Amino acid sequence: MRSLVFGAAPAAMALALAGCSPIEDHSEALNAIAHDYVLLQLTIGEKEDGYIDSYYGPDALQTQARSDAVGLSLDDLSVRVAGVQDSLMPYLDDGADGDSMDERRARFLFSQLTAADTRLKMLGGENLPFVAEAKGLFDVDVELVELETLDPILAQIDALVPGEGPLWQRLDDYRAAFIIPNDKLMPVMDAAIAECRRRTAEYIDLPEGESFSLELVSDKPWGGYNYYQGGFHSKIEVNTDSPTNLSRAVDLGCHEGYPGHHVLHSLHEQENVNKRGWIEFSIVPLFSPIAVVAEGSANFGVELAFPGDEQLEFETNVLAPIAGIETDGLADYANLSKLTAQLRPAQYAISASYLAGDIDEDEAARLYEKYRLSSPERARQSLRFVDKYRSYIINYGLGLDMVRASVEAAGPDQDARWARMIEILSEPTLPSDL
Repeated sequence: MRSLVFGAAPAAMALALAGCSPIEDHSEALNAIAHDYVLLQLTIGEKEDGYIDSYYGPDALQTQARSDAVGLSLDDLSVRVAGVQDSLMPYLDDGADGDSMDERRARFLFSQLTAADTRLKMLGGENLPFVAEAKGLFDVDVELVELETLDPILAQIDALVPGEGPLWQRLDDYRAAFIIPNDKLMPVMDAAIAECRRRTAEYIDLPEGESFSLELVSDKPWGGYNYYQGGFHSKIEVNTDSPTNLSRAVDLGCHEGYPGHHVLHSLHEQENVNKRGWIEFSIVPLFSPIAVVAEGSANFGVELAFPGDEQLEFETNVLAPIAGIETDGLADYANLSKLTAQLRPAQYAISASYLAGDIDEDEAARLYEKYRLSSPERARQSLRFVDKYRSYIINYGLGLDMVRASVEAAGPDQDARWARMIEILSEPTLPSDL
């Protein structure tokens, strides 16, 4: 079926384009298929703004993708996806004992392409149910909860913040004492990211010269974003539309930086692109199974870097003084944060009903206020995110659960857990590998 794809470049050419050199155990055929994969993903990216989250591979492939996209329909691209998947079939079981890296590589490519085909269907107007969409894009099975099952958690939170008015309002009033003033946000973020990096560097040999820039922005549907630039550099943005609570500094520092997105992309570039010569890791399609691993590892990175009460201790001793926040009540605040995190499944259920048209925006916002304890403004902002990213939201909670289980299965020893985390961050990891 190779005649259906892009006319694969020889393996040596693919590696040369990637700026890499081959090593002995690489499959030349897989290198050529990977070249076709990158060109195909870039071409799909020409059909949807934001489809490619990051790309730092050869400019020549980007130029060719722009040219190819002009004459190709969505159906044409679906045919090409099928062609590249067909070319991968001989490598999905290489006969080796266990899973060889070549087989894992082929599985990774195949799964990413299944997501591409799903996204092409959606771009063509097919409206998939939330659970089916999540399966097609991210290769995970999502179970939607009955919202009423979360009422006992709401009752626990209600008992901790008694008073009059809606629970979200009382919670916001309680949290107000722990909001970082705008003029202190940058120094607090600088200190948080520096500590996240220090703790990560104790266990991970970060690439030489890795770096990031930090910018405060507004009018975004998300709280923070990492734009990986290649060359071990990231641009991290933090949205200031809503007040930033003290605990968000460490959360964002780990999630967007260390050991989160910045480290994952840097290790992929160092280990997979540069050392293994795998050009496919120079591109990150947003709606694909790698998102489960990326968001899950970024969220679990907070727990791994700050085990037990260490985040609370760091916030009490370092971040609160920088922010000018009183430390009385920080422990109760941390306990509340753990409880509210247990309400995350409500987001999936509400969003599924909203995207299916079973409830309108006003009802979805009301349910966000009740079960996510969001202010009316934050509820509407959350729905902006759902409108744009749809089932992507499952990656944060479900991905966290999957990565946590995989890392903790390594045992209680921190060295063993970090070793497992390094494998997840630097190898061709799919949700099924967790």
